[in-house]
Amino acid sequence: MRECISVHVGQAGVQIGNACWELSCLEHGIQPNGQMPSDKTIGGGDDSFHTSFSETGAGKRVPRAVFVDLEPTVGVDSVAGEGEEEGEEY
Repeated sequence: MRECISVHVGQAGVQIGNACWELSCLEHGIQPNGQMPSDKTIGGGDDSFHTSFSETGAGKRVPRAVFVDLEPTVGVDSVAGEGEEEGEEY
C-alpha cells in the first residue's frame, strides 16, 4: 500500500495545506472530528483515502501531514477547528 506525507511550510503553505485537507476530508466523507459515517466504512467502496490518512486507535482518520512555520499562531489558527483543542487531531 502506498502512503504519502504532505509537507506544508510557511504561512501560505500552512493555510493552503489546511484548505486542501478540508477539501480532501469532504471528498472522502471524513467528518471534522475524524470519524467516517458507517455507510463509508472500510470495504464498502473507495479506500483510496488510506494513501493520505492514518487511522488512530480510536478509529479517527488524521492526515499524514507536517505543518511548519516559525510563527506558532499561524499553525494553531489554521489546524484548530471549531470546538477542537489546538490542533489535537494533527
